[in-house]
Amino acid sequence: MSSILLALIGGGVLGIAVVGYLYINGRIAGMSGLLAQLLQPKSLSGNPALWFLLGLFLTPFIYQLFVKPEIIIESSPFTLIVAGLLVGFGTRLGSGCTSGHGICGISRLSLRSIIATVTFMLAGMITVYLVRHVIGVHS
Repeated sequence: MSSILLALIGGGVLGIAVVGYLYINGRIAGMSGLLAQLLQPKSLSGNPALWFLLGLFLTPFIYQLFVKPEIIIESSPFTLIVAGLLVGFGTRLGSGCTSGHGICGISRLSLRSIIATVTFMLAGMITVYLVRHVIGVHS
């Protein structure tokens, strides 16, 4: 299958998942919001966020049973940890993540989400430019 077709299928599956989550639970499927729900003290077994995130976490392992992808990680564990912490900080600063703003918010024509998505896309592009062309770090 071509990468374009795979991207279209993946986008369609994401769309179905977030619309289904919204329809069933009455809330958008922003990953940072779902993770925050898990950290609130209430019953985990009845928490739809738990089941959504569990499915999200298990899917790559199930996929790996059928397809043996070659996974190459060229970055150091330190770099990955720092990057994860920066993404977490940005998520809190922007009151949401790429899934909440970029997928769910833009599809609802939320001006706040459009501005947030443009902001983090620009910040990502500037960061890549600075790291690769100014600092000179290449993967």
